[in-house]
Amino acid sequence: MDSFRNRDEAGQALAGALDKSGVSPDTLVLALPRGGVPIAAVIAEQLGLEMDVLNVRKLGVPWQPELAMGALAEDGTLYLNSSLIQTLRITNSSIEEVSARERGTLVRRAALFRDGTPAPVVRGRPVILVDDGLATGATMEVAVNAVRHQQPAEITVAVPVAALGSREHFSRFADRFVCILEPAHFEAVGRWYMDFDQVSDEEVLRLLRLSRDRHGGPRPG
Repeated sequence: MDSFRNRDEAGQALAGALDKSGVSPDTLVLALPRGGVPIAAVIAEQLGLEMDVLNVRKLGVPWQPELAMGALAEDGTLYLNSSLIQTLRITNSSIEEVSARERGTLVRRAALFRDGTPAPVVRGRPVILVDDGLATGATMEVAVNAVRHQQPAEITVAVPVAALGSREHFSRFADRFVCILEPAHFEAVGRWYMDFDQVSDEEVLRLLRLSRDRHGGPRPG
């Protein structure tokens, strides 16, 4: 396999790889929205696991938003790429401006995706963190640190595709790293999908509600 048709196929490939490595039935699958949600939904359904989201936002360089200078999680966990910030001479005021904007987005998304349900219990459980790919890895690094604060039994980072060097990098943060493709010439996450359409908020909510229904989670009245 040298690419994926879509996120569903990527999720099936990851589910197979995770199943082979052994997964406890009380494992919690946490998706990084929005792109990680369809992949996590396939994993959770195939392996019979609970799924939810962990809201994390990339902090983009002001004049090149696709380039991550850091990331922020909904619990306030912050990561900044200090070497990149120094190289590009990004000012503290610019960092704070981007952070404030993304913090507002996190608050809105947390309310929307939580959908009136309590946050899942993480303490003492194995957690699988899922996204549709890793380029700089900034958002996933923040996600790992945010989950680590909640004292899970272990953390697995699971992605269909990642830039070369990601496995070595995340071996310092996560307990396991599961990845299908690690190309030498990465370019961008979307390069490795034939269909890489944006995932809508409505689709995220639909998949979360399906998962919560399967596991008997509380639903809003």
